[in-house]
Amino acid sequence: MIDKRLLREARRVRFYLALTVGLGTATGIVVVMQASYLARIINGVFLAGQNLRQVFPWLLILLGIILVRAALTWLNEISAHRAAAQIKGALREQLLARLLALGPLQVRGERTGELVNLLVEGVEALEDYFSRYLPQLALAAMVPLLILGFVFPLDLTSGFILLITAPLIPFFMILIGKWADHLTRQQWDRLSRMSAHFLDILQGLTTLKVFGRSKDQIQVIARVSNQFRETTLGVLRVAFLSALVLELLSTISTALVAVALGLRLVYGRIPFEQAFFLLLLAPEFYLPLRLLGSSFHAGMSGTTAANRIFEVLEMPVPVAAYPAAGQRVEAPLHISLRDVHYAYEAGTRAALRGVSFDLHPGERVALVGPSGAGKSTVAHLLLRFMEPDQGTISVNDIPLQKIPPDDWCQQVALVPQNPYLFYGTVADNILWGRPGATREEVIKAAQQAGAHRFISQLPQGYDTLVGEQGLRLSGGQAQRIAIARAFLKDAPLLILDEATAGLDPASEQVVHEALDRLMQGRTVLMITHSLATVERADRILVLAAGRVA
Repeated sequence: MIDKRLLREARRVRFYLALTVGLGTATGIVVVMQASYLARIINGVFLAGQNLRQVFPWLLILLGIILVRAALTWLNEISAHRAAAQIKGALREQLLARLLALGPLQVRGERTGELVNLLVEGVEALEDYFSRYLPQLALAAMVPLLILGFVFPLDLTSGFILLITAPLIPFFMILIGKWADHLTRQQWDRLSRMSAHFLDILQGLTTLKVFGRSKDQIQVIARVSNQFRETTLGVLRVAFLSALVLELLSTISTALVAVALGLRLVYGRIPFEQAFFLLLLAPEFYLPLRLLGSSFHAGMSGTTAANRIFEVLEMPVPVAAYPAAGQRVEAPLHISLRDVHYAYEAGTRAALRGVSFDLHPGERVALVGPSGAGKSTVAHLLLRFMEPDQGTISVNDIPLQKIPPDDWCQQVALVPQNPYLFYGTVADNILWGRPGATREEVIKAAQQAGAHRFISQLPQGYDTLVGEQGLRLSGGQAQRIAIARAFLKDAPLLILDEATAGLDPASEQVVHEALDRLMQGRTVLMITHSLATVERADRILVLAAGRVA
């Protein structure tokens, strides 16, 4: 059960993995030395009649060997967990980078709870794969061979018993593992489904309460949780069964070695010290194989989680994330769309059918039309959340695809219908517009957005926590925070996507006044159904059925 994709990730920490295997092998050598000195001491005391003074040097050496073994085991654990921690951190960064590169449109097709579970529990499931399973896989081959190198010169019979019985443990481990594979996949699927369902319920709690269905979800949650419990218990049953089989095999195999040694010891065909030394090595011979069996299920869980992790990492990224060349643009911006086509759902649902228009520097253009006409699609194309299927979008005669995405993001500000407030202070949320801005610049942006007055009245002013688990702001207040972000960013292109929808007349008036100040000297695309917003435009474009009507 080796995943080639996980092995590629393991290359980044090959030093720590090699160190872990090396420390494990050194521990195997120390085990042999420990058995040798223990056999010598017991033989000297019980058969040779030596006293404490005579065996005291050997006892000191044995104590030193035990301390060295403990130190090697401790270092082995540190090295293994260091390797796992680095890989988990790197995978989380890759997952987050891929989700950001995919953009909100493609990620919108995924269940948020499932993705959160993947980033947290999914990546965490790889801990045992890299810290236990992979190193133990190498040690299960190296340490038994190392011990056989000491056993065969002393006793061929014991050596052949160990050699013949050793393959039985991985054989039964693989058989049981195939049985457990289906259950492990089922367990992961149900965990992801349960996580996604819990988040759906929390986010849709208002709707559930309005329709009187909140109490019904108790039964749904109980059913989903019970399914996960049953699947988990099934996996545990298989794990306990495999542990029983592995322990039974190793115990029987050790017993065979003990019987063979005992019979020859009775008839005087082997010295006691040698027989006792071999008997002490027998359990240590099977120990790496038993540990591999116990970590096999942990490795299987990691492989199951990895399938979903790499499924996300291998999702195709829009071309926008990989520009063919880097060309910078500067204000003023002249944006041109020529015969732009775009279709959703793999080209089956056309949104734009040959749209062409220009946005001149400093011009305010209102984009209106019925729902489904393609207004938001135009905005998403300009924001580079996706690429047109046909046609070209150019900025100052430079194809948009040739402008680095990070550079283009600095040229665009967006004020959406429902701005998102992150958990943090009011100032933190405004600083998303320009993270390096000073507090004075933040306050100035808030004043321009008409937000300074209500922010000053909050419990801690600009240091008041808002967003998730923080203070809830009204729609108009949140909209003014978003406008303050845009003021702080000071981008030459401004996209307003239903920026005043859903606001009461008083809030709408305040937001319109702030937007009037924000639009000064900028190229503006206004997507709206509001007559008050349309009246502020220099030109009106009507979209219908994906065309400029």
